[in-house]
Amino acid sequence: MDIESFFEEMPFADLLGVEVTEAADGHAEGQLEMREGLSWNADQLMAHGGVTFTLADTVGGAALVSLVDQPVPTIDMRIDYLDAGTGDLYAEADVVRCGGDVGTVDVDVFTAEDDTLIADARGVYKTG
Repeated sequence: MDIESFFEEMPFADLLGVEVTEAADGHAEGQLEMREGLSWNADQLMAHGGVTFTLADTVGGAALVSLVDQPVPTIDMRIDYLDAGTGDLYAEADVVRCGGDVGTVDVDVFTAEDDTLIADARGVYKTG
């Protein structure tokens, strides 16, 4: 499976501009170019929480897909927002556990400009 293409062709991720840039061996990275339509603040570009969540969920899924080579629907995701996402964002994800019918992935989301950690998440996905 071409993981990057699979996620880039996902309609919702494509709508937001989420790009999976790397996915191999239980690790994935991705990015999102911030634009006015994704902001919750009319005066300053600040990523809406749903945008940050979608980036984390998509990159987390890509990390797991790199191990199981099949789509992995999200079962649950918990996210802590730590700072405002002002500007372009990127995410890094690592599989914590892949076994049975479930996989668990940790994801960190950063601002691209200064590498500020703006959110950390843990996703649980169905693998079987």
